[in-house]
Amino acid sequence: MNVDLFDFALPPERIALRPARPRDAARMLVVRSDGPFEDRGVSDLPAQLRAGDVLVFNDTKVIPARLEGRRGEAKIGITLHKREGLRRWQAFVRNAKRVKEGNLLTFGGGVTAVAERRHEDGSFTISFPGEEPVEWLLERAGTMPLPPYIASRRTTDSQDREDYQTMFAAQDGAVAAPTAALHFTPELVTALDSAGIARETLTLHVGAGTFLPVKAEDTDDHAMHSEWGRIDEATAERLNAARRAGGRLIAVGTTSLRLLESAADRDGTIRPFEGDTDIFIMPGYAFRAVDGLMTNFHLPRSTLFMLVSAMMGRERMLDAYAHAIAEEYRFYSYGDSSLLLP
Repeated sequence: MNVDLFDFALPPERIALRPARPRDAARMLVVRSDGPFEDRGVSDLPAQLRAGDVLVFNDTKVIPARLEGRRGEAKIGITLHKREGLRRWQAFVRNAKRVKEGNLLTFGGGVTAVAERRHEDGSFTISFPGEEPVEWLLERAGTMPLPPYIASRRTTDSQDREDYQTMFAAQDGAVAAPTAALHFTPELVTALDSAGIARETLTLHVGAGTFLPVKAEDTDDHAMHSEWGRIDEATAERLNAARRAGGRLIAVGTTSLRLLESAADRDGTIRPFEGDTDIFIMPGYAFRAVDGLMTNFHLPRSTLFMLVSAMMGRERMLDAYAHAIAEEYRFYSYGDSSLLLP
């Protein structure tokens, strides 16, 4: 498909630079297959679902994966993307033309790394020498990897350590937050429990590739970066049982959705899963496991806007986004939410 089909004009003032406070005070646009759009709030979520439905969260935890440093006298920056081993990560490098294989990279706090291998997409495999856990090195020298549309407009600060982490974060490894879940609070979870709406968690370590633009003119020519995920056997069994009982599986975020669909058989049965997925969901995709999606508003021409278009229809989502822009919803990672119920 032509990528231009997924383009729309977004005024820059609609990009949120800070989250709503409290988190569940964010707005939520409810989109069904037909009928008018509904302007709600995230706190209204329990009333929009049914007893027996299951919200599926991603429990990945964002690590301080952005490092600023030097290669000799040249300033460079790296954003870790995907773990390749105990001390190795694939990373995107700013000013990569100044970096060659074998170069030593130096960062703050005495942290160093070696640029071992350049990949075809321009990224590098880098390794951290020594025996100190890499997670400790990142805590000492790294910052939270805010998306470029926020980081280019303000400085990352200590508040982002809290703001850019969901209440479900438990498994270290993400370099981008599963932002749909940023809206949840203990009070909202209590209300969901009271409404008979269940919760399950899986793990997908979100990579920095989620922010990369689609540079190809046709979707057939776009290569997705892979990300590591896991659904254990007990969770898969509970999800299947809930669906057999008539409950709907509502993915909280596109990361949860992508892993659920990667783990599902053709008949919709969710299997235990552990490994990489590079699933690319676009219009024409037949959903197997997921019955709805709670998600933030995405970038034009992005794979994530293609995903929501696959669920609800491209024209329907273009209309929904036009409505959101006109009604001054806040977009992207720190922005407002939508609830898609096909």
